Amino acid sequence: MYPIYADPFGVHDHPDQVKAGSPLNYVFEMERSACALFGVITYGVHMTIYEEDIDERGRKTVRVWVPTRALTKPTWPGYLDNTVAGGIPSGMSPFESLVKECMEEASLPDEVVRDRIMATGAISYFFRSPKGWLQPEIEYVYDIAVPRDVDASLFQPRPLDGEVEIFELMTQDQVLEKLRAGQFKPNCGMVLIDLFIRLGFITPDNEPDYMKILTRLHTSFDYSKWKQ
Repeated sequence: MYPIYADPFGVHDHPDQVKAGSPLNYVFEMERSACALFGVITYGVHMTIYEEDIDERGRKTVRVWVPTRALTKPTWPGYLDNTVAGGIPSGMSPFESLVKECMEEASLPDEVVRDRIMATGAISYFFRSPKGWLQPEIEYVYDIAVPRDVDASLFQPRPLDGEVEIFELMTQDQVLEKLRAGQFKPNCGMVLIDLFIRLGFITPDNEPDYMKILTRLHTSFDYSKWKQ
């Protein structure tokens, strides 16, 4: 179940987390699949695990752990995804949701990831469903950067709950190629574009649509509250 808030951009509280009688931003819960019918914002967490590297020309580059979504998934089966991603259940913070997903999706235990996860921002956008519904979504974005002097095998994801077919360690060029080919789930592609902008691989000098891309990663929903 997903939480619905009076102010979508306000405190993400829950009745179990505040004192009795205190004002709540939380209003009620809704089944995730129904959210698009009502146009309410849904929230998720997306994390990229990447290994820092140097290419043959001595330039900084990265290799990214990329999962292929299980063919049995009801949405976007067989598409490429972010290393770990999932919705934020009612009553759980973004960070704790991500830690939970790390184990469930990628066999990465709490003691390995908790101190390495870095919050790096968020993306916001409207997703248009095949039926034409507009679904506003916010994804909190996280990274784990694996330095060259660390045992990278500690951060190697492995399928666990059946939602992932396989994890592959892809070069930066491979990721960009598959992005251009439309092989990533759309919002996961946005997260990777955000990553490459933050790391300085996509710049105003090498991407003519840089500002157009940048602004569309952070869409305004043109409302601040569901009730006054």
